[in-house]
Amino acid sequence: MANLTINGKTFTLDVEPDTPLLWAIRENAGLTGTKYGCGIAQCGACTVHMDGAATRSCGISVAEAAGKKITTIEGLASGATLHKVQEAWIAQDVPQCGYCQSGMIMAVAALLNDNPKPTDADIDEAITNICRCGTFQQVREAIHTIASA
Repeated sequence: MANLTINGKTFTLDVEPDTPLLWAIRENAGLTGTKYGCGIAQCGACTVHMDGAATRSCGISVAEAAGKKITTIEGLASGATLHKVQEAWIAQDVPQCGYCQSGMIMAVAALLNDNPKPTDADIDEAITNICRCGTFQQVREAIHTIASA
């Protein structure tokens, strides 16, 4: 059994301590916005916030996540009000297939929280998520739009 705080709610999940956080979130907590991509914490599709930091949830165990504040894409908006990154994604028409987008949005939200006015170099260093559709230019435009607001 593990107690996890996800999106401000406590979930008591019947999982082994070494279960990847991604699977606990998707399969046990029922929050399927966080996606499985590579399983080796490289692509970023599974990115969530853990205590505010962008974290690839496939590479961290439930035991490591216990006691931390976890935010998934489902918890990023405030009620019916979208997060500024989600708004920019819509305004800039960022996603194509959309599969990687929840992880990308979570990574960008963490970047902008730490650095509200990132340079291209800052973006290149922080946003290492992979998008097979190649929407990287739209992502960059969305980030710069938010930073200049």
